[in-house]
Formats: sequence, C-alpha cells, structure tokens
Amino acid sequence: MENLIRGIHHVTALAGNAQENIEFYTGILGLRLVKKTINFDAPDVYHFYYGDETGNPGSILTFFPYGDFPKGRHGNGMLNTTSFSVPASSITYWTERLKKFGIRYKEPKERFEIETVVYFEDRDGLGLELVFSDSDTRPGYKGGPVLPEHTIKGFYNVEIWEEGYERTAGLLTEQLDHKLIVEKGNRFRFAATNSPGNFVDILCAPDSLKGLGGNGTVHHIAFNTPTAETQMEVRQRLMKNRVNPTPVLDRSYFTSIYFREPGGVLFEVATSGPGFTADESKEDLGKNLKMPDQYEKHRAEIEKSLPPVLLHPEKYT
Repeated sequence: MENLIRGIHHVTALAGNAQENIEFYTGILGLRLVKKTINFDAPDVYHFYYGDETGNPGSILTFFPYGDFPKGRHGNGMLNTTSFSVPASSITYWTERLKKFGIRYKEPKERFEIETVVYFEDRDGLGLELVFSDSDTRPGYKGGPVLPEHTIKGFYNVEIWEEGYERTAGLLTEQLDHKLIVEKGNRFRFAATNSPGNFVDILCAPDSLKGLGGNGTVHHIAFNTPTAETQMEVRQRLMKNRVNPTPVLDRSYFTSIYFREPGGVLFEVATSGPGFTADESKEDLGKNLKMPDQYEKHRAEIEKSLPPVLLHPEKYT
C-alpha cells in the first residue's frame, strides 16, 4: 500500500521587501517565479511561489513579503533552515556566485558522509543551504540566469529545531508515513520517500532559545498528498489520534489542512494538484497577478495597494 504522504510539498516563509525577495530568488538563486498571487487572508500582501519549471512538489518555496514587519528569530519550535539540492560538482560555481553578489556564507562542511553543505541567509535572514550531492536526478529549472549544469533541482531537506525529537518524530512516523533514515549526533533525518526533496531533519537543541515568528522565518511546511481523497484520509487519521486539523481549505492550486506539531511548527498537508497551470500556461507562469475568484471584483483596489515588482534576471548572469 502506497503512503498517503509522499514527501514535502512546499515551504512558506515571511519576507520584507517584495522586489528584493524576487531578485534574490529568481536572480541570485535562479528559481522560477511560478505564481504571483496574493495572501488569501491578507489580500494587500503578495504571495510569491518559486520552484522548478512547473512548480512541482518538493521544489516550491513561497513567501509573504509583509514589508515593514518585525524581524523574527531562529530557535526551537521552528523550521530554521531550508536546503536546496545542487550537483556535487557545483561547489566552486556556487561559492563564487554567492561571493559575487555579496552573500556571506559558511565554509562547506560534510554531513552524514554523503553530502556537502553550504549555509547562507537571504536578505531577511532566512536560513538556507545548498546541499551538493550526486543523488538527485531531477532537472531543476534551466530558464534562469544560473548556468544549466549548476541549477537548483528543488529542495534537499528542511531542518527543524526542537528541545527533544521524540514527540515530533512520533507524529511524523505514526501519522505522516515517515521513517527514520539516518541519525548522527543530535540530527535525526526522516522521510516519507527516501530521496532528495523529501528529507526532514530534526535537530535536538535543548539549549537554544524559543524561535519567534517574523520576517526571515518560516511560517509553515506543507507535506504532499496525491489527491483530495488521500488528504481526507490523512485528516481522519490525525483526528483519530487527537490532532486537531483545520477543515479543508481551497488554495486554488491545491487544497490544504493545517495543524501544529508537538514542538509548535505549523504543518500543512497539501494536494499535488490541480497545480500552477490551472490558470496560466506553462510558458506564462508567474507573469501575471492571479487572484482567487472572491477577490477579482476588488482587483483594481488590490493592485493599487501592492508595490510594483519586476523581474531582472539579466542582472544576475
């Protein structure tokens, strides 16, 4: 029997300046802006989706750029690092690229003896990594300013900090179809599918301060389930185990349920479809401001409230 949960769907974070966010992720990192829409709960705020060519699950990093919002703090009870997968041969290319655009980074280090990791942060302080490995066969997005042989393929893993790993591990393994893949020291790696783009690392950090939400922090992580039917099965399973998920919510490009894991991180389970080509062709993804039907009658007012943003990939070749 196949798992109801297949891996990571997306990660959503909070950012400051919308234009700086677009330039960092489409320019410096070379991801594709696959959807430019609005925050369904705050329509005067953009919602940007970045990913591979069509925004496949396991590649999607999304942002609410709130502008002048207080800066958050990394710490316990938060997803503190989102890692991208790149080829093992690309270390020199990427360290030189980060240096070229003034991005400070930590020197490469080995992890689990199978991957090399470079940590850095975006303009708002969001924790990011490049993981260099030859185990990822996904093509990534080759239409941006990064040389095709060095492009980001999607996520590699995410890193959650907790005082202890046991209760969160129990939720992942007993209700979200994950298995313990490997552990070393205070790092425990889980996955529903044992491949890059799906690894969830829990870091036991009992001496760390509790994290605080704000710009430069992750709002939630979403796990991928194939259909509305499998999503409902997950919801029923969670409720039987005294987890309190939300009702199913329509997010236009997928449907979602949300709940808190024991350490405090907001989890989501999102469906694979209908996907980002539901309202735009593959060629036009990210070019136009898209809105759910309930906001279309307010489009002129909403557009006036949003700062103008432009793509400048040619600045980052």
